[in-house]
Amino acid sequence: MALLIALVPALTWGLMATITTKLGGTAGQQTLGTSLGALVLGLGVYLLYVLPHGVTIPASVWLTGLLSGMCWSLGNTGQYLAYKDLGVSVGLPLSTAGQIVANAVMAAVVLGGWTTGKMWGFGTLAILIIVFGATQISGRSKTGASQIAPSKMRHGLIVLAWSTLGFMLYFVFPNLMAKLGIVSASFHAADHGLTYMTAVILPQAIGQLIGALVLISAVFHEKHLILEKHSFTNILTGLTWAVGNLCMLISAGNPQVGQTVATTLSQMCVIVGTFCGIFLLHERKSHQQMRHIAVGTLLMALGGMIIANL
Repeated sequence: MALLIALVPALTWGLMATITTKLGGTAGQQTLGTSLGALVLGLGVYLLYVLPHGVTIPASVWLTGLLSGMCWSLGNTGQYLAYKDLGVSVGLPLSTAGQIVANAVMAAVVLGGWTTGKMWGFGTLAILIIVFGATQISGRSKTGASQIAPSKMRHGLIVLAWSTLGFMLYFVFPNLMAKLGIVSASFHAADHGLTYMTAVILPQAIGQLIGALVLISAVFHEKHLILEKHSFTNILTGLTWAVGNLCMLISAGNPQVGQTVATTLSQMCVIVGTFCGIFLLHERKSHQQMRHIAVGTLLMALGGMIIANL
């Protein structure tokens, strides 16, 4: 059951890229709408689970959630911008590979998730497999189909770099703050991590909304678009994302799963997202590219399974 919960984000986050692309809007509007959807679910979790169980959210958990949520806004906006430059079927695999590598390294080095030479050896091998798989999925066709202009590719890779940094910090903050002692060990461990990870959802959603409003106002200068329809239709994107986020956090806090396994399995969304981009968004691919995509997808799944079994 624990692994089934950990696999939910692979489905919901894989669908998310297609949903937000279909709904439209600027990257700022998409991030804002997604944040609003996350806030709806965050309030639901707080009112229906946290409060009825008599949990009082400590200040340290509020701080953790706010910081994690704001980092997510940075990562999510960068990812949406990359979709506009690269398309979902190219942008999502590259984003996923970056997140798997960054989160695995952070979990291994900072959180102490890899403790033996064998784990480091297989972990490094898995990372190399994942990176090679991502290059296969996102590679260009020699026949010229679905080519991406060099300027768009360059811009897409730059925003993916900041996206990877934002997502890495969003993933690692809840367990990092506990490891640093800022969140008490007793609160972190209560009910196998379920108390902590459900309590952090609402503060995190508020942090996401704050980050989204700052980005859309101060960075993209799109204040005039905040109240337009795309900011609200993307609430559906946010609800889809938030279900996966809840399952990912519960899995990361569960000692039977852990941070490395939970984050790696969540990134198997690349399989769902890539093929949704091709078949639902009609992103053109040559026969040669489809062969590379099939091989790359299998390699990324293999690498993810190796990390998950460490």
